[in-house]
Amino acid sequence: MLGEAYAFASASCFAAANVTIARGAVRGAEDNGAFLSLLITIAISGACWAFAGTVRGFPALTGAALLWFVTAGVLTAFIGRVFLYASVQDLGAVRASALKRLNPFFAALLGIAVLGEAVSPGMAVGMLLILASFGILVQGEFRARVLSSGPSAAGGALANLGYVYGLASALGYAAGNLVRKLGLNETPDAFLGTMLGTLTGAFLFVAAGAFRPSYRKAVRATLRRPSPWLVLAGVLSSAGQILYLAALNASDMSRVAMVASMEVFVTLFLTAVFLRAREHITRGVIVAAALGVAGTGCLVGF
Repeated sequence: MLGEAYAFASASCFAAANVTIARGAVRGAEDNGAFLSLLITIAISGACWAFAGTVRGFPALTGAALLWFVTAGVLTAFIGRVFLYASVQDLGAVRASALKRLNPFFAALLGIAVLGEAVSPGMAVGMLLILASFGILVQGEFRARVLSSGPSAAGGALANLGYVYGLASALGYAAGNLVRKLGLNETPDAFLGTMLGTLTGAFLFVAAGAFRPSYRKAVRATLRRPSPWLVLAGVLSSAGQILYLAALNASDMSRVAMVASMEVFVTLFLTAVFLRAREHITRGVIVAAALGVAGTGCLVGF
């Protein structure tokens, strides 16, 4: 039960982070909190690594582990987290959270393509349910644009960058978690892996500022006057990640994944309470969330 409790606490932290991101990062703002969240995670994971290492000793960092952790950082801390924050900024907390159900879908695809895993009936059903969830979200956006602006604006629903960001984030997290597991097999230190990966993501974010003004403006805004809402979002995201790792250490991965998928329903509840005036929760979004969770359950063997 301890692992499941950690997993639900993790889901609650991520859900609260979704809501605080949506509250602090209005669409079109220079800073959506992504870079700030990376800095906070570096500080928290670094402190945990130093404390744990002082108490129980520091595992040796192999060259292979360093390579895997850095690669995981590119995929999770930069592609996964940066695009997740952009997705929340564009779509809102609930729709972005529902899109995160694509993480296990891409993880299953990578398992089939990279690890040669067989496709079980439960896996096939789960993948179809998650695809249906995504289709309902896009269809709802399509219909809303037609009703608000007429048929000429319908194509814009498919071009909404928030959905593109959500897809990129889910793929980044799925691939990054696979790579991070390879690193942990070499050096079993989750805090070190998280710190190195997040450092990599922060470095890439700053480097991207040399080519993209939006990244440069976000770094400046973060260092000049960080939003209290985005500071809270960064703390909650970091806590959610640490609690998820604790859940994996205390329970089976399948049970943790299923409990953690409840994040979308916690997000729905918090949005209804705190963001009612900002986000409109439709029946389609609720159905999409339920299908995503059901699909996750099928994928992990429930």
